[in-house]
Amino acid sequence: MKLIDILKDSNYNLSQFTNEQALILEKAIILKEVRGSQVPYITCLVRKKEIKLTPEEVVRQLYLMILIEEYNYPISRMELEYGVSFGRETKRADIVIFDKDHPTSPYIIVELKKPKLKDGKEQLKSYCNATGAPMG
Repeated sequence: MKLIDILKDSNYNLSQFTNEQALILEKAIILKEVRGSQVPYITCLVRKKEIKLTPEEVVRQLYLMILIEEYNYPISRMELEYGVSFGRETKRADIVIFDKDHPTSPYIIVELKKPKLKDGKEQLKSYCNATGAPMG
């Protein structure tokens, strides 16, 4: 299965990633039969388990590749779907990289949003404020 097939009904595009990165991810796709149809899965780079490959997950895995391979952040300092508390409510940040010297303190938070969605920057600022992360 091709990434373009997974992204076809979404507004996501892969223009910020290289063709090589997209091909690496494409080659790692696993097709599973779910209720009589073929569903794409990927072994997550951080969680090390098979995850259904949605358009948002395609983008998240490609960003993880960049963070790991180009910026050399170790997987051991990353967590996905990290809980950020706002009083009684907890929201989930897509990718968190923890501080090298304080391994329980978020250092960088990455929040993925659908293309053309406007509220992503404010949400990311609120996550950084709530956790003390200096970068988003």
